[in-house]
Amino acid sequence: MKKDFNLEKRKYVLGGAVVLVVLVYLIRLFSLQIISEDYKKNADSNAFLNKTQYPSRGVIYDRNGNLLVYNQPAYDVTLVMKEVGDLDTLDLCNTLNITPEYLVRRMAEIKDRRSNPGYSPYTHQVFMTQLSAEECGVFQEKLFKFPGFYIQRRTIRQYTYNSAAHVLGDIAEVSKKEIENDDYYVRGDFIGKQGVERFYEKQLRGEKGVEILLRDARGRIQGRYMDGELDKQPVPGKNLTLGLDIELQQLAERLLEGKIGSVVAIEPETGEVLCMASAPTFDPRMMVGRQRGKNHLELARDTWKPLLNRSIMGQFPPGSTFKTTQGLTFLEEGIITPQTSYPCYGGFLHAGLRVGCHGHPSPLSLVPSIATSCNGFFCWGLYYMMGARSKYGSVQNAMATWRDYMVSMGFGYALGIDLPGEKRGMIPNDQYYDKAYNRSWNGLTIISISIGQGEVTATPLQIANLGATIANRGYFITPHVVKEVEGDSLDSLYTQKRYTKVRREHYETVVQGMRQAVLGGTCRGADLPGIEVCGKTGTAQNRGKDHSAFMGFAPMKEPKIAVAVYVENGGWGATYGVPIGALIMEKYLNGSLSAESELKAQDIQKRRIDYGIHER
Repeated sequence: MKKDFNLEKRKYVLGGAVVLVVLVYLIRLFSLQIISEDYKKNADSNAFLNKTQYPSRGVIYDRNGNLLVYNQPAYDVTLVMKEVGDLDTLDLCNTLNITPEYLVRRMAEIKDRRSNPGYSPYTHQVFMTQLSAEECGVFQEKLFKFPGFYIQRRTIRQYTYNSAAHVLGDIAEVSKKEIENDDYYVRGDFIGKQGVERFYEKQLRGEKGVEILLRDARGRIQGRYMDGELDKQPVPGKNLTLGLDIELQQLAERLLEGKIGSVVAIEPETGEVLCMASAPTFDPRMMVGRQRGKNHLELARDTWKPLLNRSIMGQFPPGSTFKTTQGLTFLEEGIITPQTSYPCYGGFLHAGLRVGCHGHPSPLSLVPSIATSCNGFFCWGLYYMMGARSKYGSVQNAMATWRDYMVSMGFGYALGIDLPGEKRGMIPNDQYYDKAYNRSWNGLTIISISIGQGEVTATPLQIANLGATIANRGYFITPHVVKEVEGDSLDSLYTQKRYTKVRREHYETVVQGMRQAVLGGTCRGADLPGIEVCGKTGTAQNRGKDHSAFMGFAPMKEPKIAVAVYVENGGWGATYGVPIGALIMEKYLNGSLSAESELKAQDIQKRRIDYGIHER
């Protein structure tokens, strides 16, 4: 059978093919000329140079106006890859004091869009950062030899004091992830990594500016485009004023030398952190300049973990400082009255279970139990609360009620301080014990939580906040290290009162107990002339030597400072916790230490705790 070739149809096929080819070319031309910015960038790069103007980062002051962190000029070397011609690489390496291997590797890193997502051959890319004025001067003299290379002025951080490293934090070059999360940053920019530098990054960084420069056909700068009318001026970052008292901070760090632990002080009325010391610590000036990476690595590898801010990241058994929360809960729930007495003959003894205690009179009511730090009283209180089935219906409901009180007092969850990395501590609930004991448990099973042991843990910040809550008779303001942001108001979280579930009248009873502890109880070492100090010791049991803790505030009426001290393996609360806490309160309230107190401070500073060589 013959095939029917229709020549009339063939011409339509050929015509369609021609039209298709033309359409392909038109689409490609549209893509190149309209959609793609490559040619525009190429043309613009020949005529204009957009030079980023970096703003000065906000400076940081303490509550008394002392300058803590400021800026110092530094210089970056940038390059526009499209403009880089034949280089005398050896001369470039010698001028910048780098190796040829570093040059090759750095060029490859800049061109790698996986590690440098914002790469464009027509825009400035950071080659080296943080050159000193001297290094920059040497490079400036030879800059004409290296086409495509430029010098960019910026600032780096400097620290006035060798103190408060954990609070202040530091800045470093942005990571790939940080660039992806915020298009404000490009490779080579710097960002806050820790402390207030990180938490208040957006306020401190300011806004970049742009200077548009004209170039001739040979790439030489001819001046500013339109006399700078289209330039965008950088907006400086906002200054921060901290609640920190740098002299108090220095004293706290001095007292913690040779020890592992923390000191936190809070102004009860405002929630402002007056000092936050964590030991071991480090010099914040180690985190400046091109040696930052090396120094950070060494600190990170240190077995004593100096980078760890134990004030907000350390989770410890609060020990007997926690007894104040139990007394408040038992009073509010009607388990006890201020006159209720429980026996303590060497400790809590019931149904074959014994929780030991030191020698003191027996029986005792709440106030003397706080003053002498009686274990038996608070064990009995928890036992009767967990066993009150007529009131709660079950031990699970009693436990849930108990936990609600602890949470209202600032335990079990992060408080929300304006620092990154805060831990929550541990307040167990009924589901936790149901799982652990297969729903077969009672007050005796969990008796240790009544004295701040067992499953209960807290951060030193939470313990200090407890002191502030008792000082305020029933409320606290979320602790915060920043007192003021220039031109901005603080987040409402740091201005609103957070009330607990306990009435003011019950707090007055606990305050009396803490005052008696200073006058004749376990906190006698915190008694200061002319100042009504209230305190509570804590001796937290540990697999090794006990931890030494103290929580207190002063003055009793119109309190100005609440303090928590925690020294790992420091022994009795009175060994380190009480004397350190007393010195901190004296320094803040009187402005200085007496001659006698200064001698005590020097003695504590010289004392060292043998932690052995095991890893922490």
